Amino acid sequence: MVETTEIKAFGTEAADAPLDQLNIARRKPTAHDVEIDILYCGVCHSDLHTARNEWHGTVFPCVPGHEIVGKVVSVGAHVQKFKVGDTVGIGCIVDSCRECQYCQEGLEQYCEPGMTGTYDSPDKYLGTQTYGGYSERIVVDENYVLRIPDNLDLAATAPLLCAGITTYSPLRHWNVGPGKKVGIVGIGGLGHMGIKIAKAMGAHVVAFTTSESKFAEAQRLGADEVVLSKDADQMAAYRGKLHFILDAVSAEHDINAYLRLLRVDGSLALVGAPEHPLPVAAFSVIMGRKSFAGSMIGGIAETQEMLDFCGQHNIVADIEMIDIRQINEAYERLLKGDVKYRFVIDLASLKGSH
Repeated sequence: MVETTEIKAFGTEAADAPLDQLNIARRKPTAHDVEIDILYCGVCHSDLHTARNEWHGTVFPCVPGHEIVGKVVSVGAHVQKFKVGDTVGIGCIVDSCRECQYCQEGLEQYCEPGMTGTYDSPDKYLGTQTYGGYSERIVVDENYVLRIPDNLDLAATAPLLCAGITTYSPLRHWNVGPGKKVGIVGIGGLGHMGIKIAKAMGAHVVAFTTSESKFAEAQRLGADEVVLSKDADQMAAYRGKLHFILDAVSAEHDINAYLRLLRVDGSLALVGAPEHPLPVAAFSVIMGRKSFAGSMIGGIAETQEMLDFCGQHNIVADIEMIDIRQINEAYERLLKGDVKYRFVIDLASLKGSH
């Protein structure tokens, strides 16, 4: 039987209940575990979907949060990669089978039996669900813990653990770099990271937005050109011009309008998660041997690679810091798109509460 300790967290007991303070059990560190005092946790749209059971299958109580930055406060007897005092991160994955072909290839996110998510996944130690970063501390196997570069602002680094890797992984996989014209669709939590990372990789970045008010913003983030996607003439000017498109839109939209912008052998990768299927016309892909693909987060090694890349290029998210007690209001604002571009919770606000 694994020993546990009780800590404070913020979560919800039901899909229609607000998030509130509750106590949860964390395991005491076993031989390969790292115990982390959480400093900051980003707020991802997945947190809201899960807390409100919009993807059906949430097990309550639910404590969201998988963009975690903190300090190591204790380590198990056999831990070799980290020591007390290290600044570390936890992303979306806290365990996997480690034996299937994908785990062996460093693609833990596609683990065949299924990775263990940072929250709302079966916890093999305690027999409950895993609880995420809206909490004081977390205990994770050292193999799923990441090192944070020294030069980055810690609060603004937190969103890299999900939004950063979700955009970095496909950009890297499809060889984005100098000489490539890359479209980024949607300038939100994911899209704003996509622009920064694609630009740092050396690509010519074209941002697409439905809102003219975001033009200056997209350029500030690093876009070389900005296109109003509602304007047919502006869209037509890019027909057949782009090598790769990263689509970060989670609302329903016309995917064919973007597939038309790809060059021969171009690819569009979806990282947004629209609720309903997106119809793809056969000729959108047949004409030009185009690919419509998807991508989900990234493995542990690639997430570390992304953090190191962001360290070298001084890339962090644009954030708005909140107190844990503002989380319900933050969720409402997230639904309206009223955040530039990622909320981050200062967990000192939980530790100080009673």
